[in-house]
Amino acid sequence: MAADSPETPGEAEEPSQPDFREAMAQAMRRSGLGRVAPDQTPSAGTLLAAMGGVWGIVESVLPGLLFLVVYTVTRNLWWSVAPPVAIAIAFVVIRLIRRQALTTSIGGLILILISATIALLSGRAENNFVFGFGLNGLILLVTLITLVIRRPLIGLVASLLLSDPEWRSDRAQLRVAYIATWLWVALPVLRLGVELPLYFLGNTSGLATARLIEGVPLYAVILWLTWLVMRTAWTAPERVEDDGDR
Repeated sequence: MAADSPETPGEAEEPSQPDFREAMAQAMRRSGLGRVAPDQTPSAGTLLAAMGGVWGIVESVLPGLLFLVVYTVTRNLWWSVAPPVAIAIAFVVIRLIRRQALTTSIGGLILILISATIALLSGRAENNFVFGFGLNGLILLVTLITLVIRRPLIGLVASLLLSDPEWRSDRAQLRVAYIATWLWVALPVLRLGVELPLYFLGNTSGLATARLIEGVPLYAVILWLTWLVMRTAWTAPERVEDDGDR
C-alpha cells in the first residue's frame, strides 16, 4: 500500500469553519448589538450607532409618523397605509444606490406590507397595528421562557458578544443578566398595556401616537439601561463559582 503523500511544504491549510455558536457570535458583533457589548464604554454616540444611526432612526420613525399624520387628516384607510409603504420602498432603493446593507430596510418593508394588508383586508385602520401586537407577544413569550429555563436572554446575548460560554458560573453576571432580561420583559408589557386598550376602543390616532412613543424612544431607554446594568458585572475580572445554577 502506498504511503500517504506528505503535505506539500508551504501549502496553506484550509481555515476551519466556525461552529453555530461562533457564527452567531460573529453575526451579532457585526450588528448594532456589537456596539453595546458590556465591555464597551457607554456613550450617546455609540448608542445612536447601535440603533442604526440617524438614518436608521428615520427609517424606523417616518413610516409610522406618515400613517398618523395622513390618517388624522383624511380618516381614509387607503391613503393612510400607502405613504408608509411608499417610503419603505424608497428606503430600500436608497440603500441599494448607496450599496448599504438591506436587511433592516427589507425587514421594515415586509412588516409594513403585512400590517397594511391586514388593515385593508379587514377594512379597519386600527388593524394596521395587529401584527405589531403579535411581534411584541412573541418577544414577551421568548424572553419569559429564557427566564424560566434559567438562561436569561440578555445573558445569552452578552456571552456571544464576549465569547464567554461559562458566564452562568459567575453569580454576579447571572444576577445582572436576570435583571437586564426583566427590562426586556417590561418593554413588550408596556407596549401592549398601553396599545391594546386603545385598539379595543378603536382609537387609531391614539394607537399610532403610542406606537411612535413606545417605539424608538422606549427601545433606546431600555437598551441604555441594559447596557449600564450589564457593565456592573460583565466587566469584572473575577468569577465566583456557583454549581447550583448550572
